[in-house]
Parts: sequence; C-alpha cells; structure tokens
Amino acid sequence: MSVNRYETAVARYFEAWNATSDAARATAVGAAWHEDGGYVDPLAEVTGHGPIAELIGGAQAQFPGHAFRLTGAVDGHHDTARFSWELVSLADGAAPVAGSDVVTLAADGRIVSVLGFLDRVPAVA
Repeated sequence: MSVNRYETAVARYFEAWNATSDAARATAVGAAWHEDGGYVDPLAEVTGHGPIAELIGGAQAQFPGHAFRLTGAVDGHHDTARFSWELVSLADGAAPVAGSDVVTLAADGRIVSVLGFLDRVPAVA
C-alpha cells in the first residue's frame, strides 16, 4: 500500500509535535502547516507557524519524556483527514493523554486547520 497525501500530512504533523528543539520544531511546523494554518482544541486556539510552535513547546514542557504517536489508521477524503493519537511516556509506555484530530489540507498538502478533540486527559489533583 502506498503512502497517500493524508498519511504524509499526518506524518509531518507528528514530526512537528515530536520535534525536541526550537529550530527543529520551527522547521517541522513550516513543513506541516500552511503559513496561515491554525490549531484548535478544547484548551487552545492558535494561528500561524510561531504560535503553533509555541503551543507544541508548551505541551512538551508539560509532558517531558513523552512523544505523540498515531493510533490506528489515517482516514481521508477530499481535503480532510481524521486520525487518533496518544501521548506516550518514553520511560514506561503509559499514555496519559489521547485524542482525535480532523485536519483540512491545502492544495500543497500542508495543514490549513486542525480541529482537535481530547479523548483522555490526566485527572487533576
């Protein structure tokens, strides 16, 4: 099975969410998102490469030693794809956060918008 445009876009999305340095994150966000691209979930709403990179850096600071991974298959049609993910501890494999995202793609395959849903979040003490 060949990799399709939806899988490619989602792979770039995870590269951005898992980039560990500011420079790598900025490069990955630029490759994944259109210049005017945005991200919305229950906790955040940002537009543009800089704010998206800052949001990702903030999530990484909140969950050090974790990485985002795809769970299941990427499903897409027209300019829209959906997929599910987990935030996994690199130390013990625990996944305290999970969600599902819907992305809209530009003609060049980069993300125009992300609509994120949080399916599992840690309990607040």
